Amino acid sequence: MKALSIKEQATEQAVWGIASSFDIYNCDPEIIRNADKIKRFVKELCDLIEMKRFGETQVVHFGEDERVAGYSMVQLIETSLISAHFANLTNTVYLDVFSCKPYDPEVVREFSVKFFGGSHCISNSNMRY
Repeated sequence: MKALSIKEQATEQAVWGIASSFDIYNCDPEIIRNADKIKRFVKELCDLIEMKRFGETQVVHFGEDERVAGYSMVQLIETSLISAHFANLTNTVYLDVFSCKPYDPEVVREFSVKFFGGSHCISNSNMRY
């Protein structure tokens, strides 16, 4: 018997939502340092996982400490939110997706690694009850 995907488990168990984190390493610096490309990522990701964006994507660059300097992004979605920090020093993306509408974290991981040109990704997903 085939194991259920996280999305299938969440639907079957009628959980409150799925919370996932994706740490994407060795990303393309020209992409993670470009606010317009980050906004395009959000639009394409929301379309891919069928999440309805609520309001504009917020992308702000800050951080006096070089270790954490970079863009941060927040996108409200009708079923919760997507957020990320883009660390310039290490070219790493720290992406979080939380939604009470089930989605497939593996789809998010694959799309995000490809979009940002990352070498690999560590991801974790939890069901919220």
